[in-house]
Amino acid sequence: MKATHILALIVLSAPIMAQDSPAPVEKTPVVGQAELAANQKAFLNLPEESRKKFIEHIAEASRLFQQKRIFETLEELDKASKIFEDSPELYNLRGSCYVEMRAFDKALADYQKAATLSKDNPSLEFNIGEVYFCTQQWQKSHDMFEKILKTLPPENTALGRLVEFKILLCKKKLGMDDEAEILAEKYNFEDDSPFYYYAQAALAYDADDMVKAEEWLAIASRVFRDPNILAPWQDTLVEYGYIKSFYGDGPVESD
Repeated sequence: MKATHILALIVLSAPIMAQDSPAPVEKTPVVGQAELAANQKAFLNLPEESRKKFIEHIAEASRLFQQKRIFETLEELDKASKIFEDSPELYNLRGSCYVEMRAFDKALADYQKAATLSKDNPSLEFNIGEVYFCTQQWQKSHDMFEKILKTLPPENTALGRLVEFKILLCKKKLGMDDEAEILAEKYNFEDDSPFYYYAQAALAYDADDMVKAEEWLAIASRVFRDPNILAPWQDTLVEYGYIKSFYGDGPVESD
C-alpha cells in the first residue's frame, strides 16, 4: 500500500502516534482544570493507576504503529479504550491504522470522532482533509485544507506549505486552473520548503510534460537531501495520480 502522510496530535499527556515521523502539534499549556475540555477533565478524574495504564497502552500502540504492526496496534488500542474511550489520541491512531489498511470510510469516522473531542485541532483536520484527498473528494478536501490554512500559526511553515500544495492540486481537479497557476507562483526557489519545485512539477505533469516534471522533482531532491522532508510531498503526487505507486495501487475513488 502507499504511504499516506498522516499527522500526530498531542492533547493529553500520553505519548502519541506518528506516521513517517510527522511533526506533532505542540501542546497548549494548561492553567487550570476549568480550561480543559470535558473529556480531558474525565481523564484526569480517573484513578492514577488507570491513567498510567492508558498512557502505557497508547505508547505501546504508537510504537507498534511505527513498526507497521497494524493489527497489534489495534489490539493495544482496544485495551486502552476499555480504560478510557473519549480520547482523541485513541481515535486518531485507530483512524491511521485504517488508512494503512486503505479502509478510508472507517478512518474518516474515527478522525471525525477525534475532532469532536479536540476542537479546531489542525492535525486532526489535516487527517480528515487527507482522507478526502485520497478518496478524490476534491471539494471537501479543498475546503478542509483552506480552513486549516486560516488557523495555522505562521511559524508552522512546513505544514502550511504542504497544505497549500494540496489546495493547488484540488483546484486543478475542480477546474480552478487560473487560481492554481497563481498559487503555483506564490513562492520561489528561495522559499524554505519544496513547494516551488513540486508546484512546477505538478503543472508540468498536468501539461503531459513528464520530462520537465521529473526534472523539477530531481532539483527538489538535490536541494532537499533529507528524504523525510520530501516524503509527504512525494506521497501527495502518488495519491493524486501523477506518480505511480511502487505497490501499483492507484487513487481510491469515492462512492
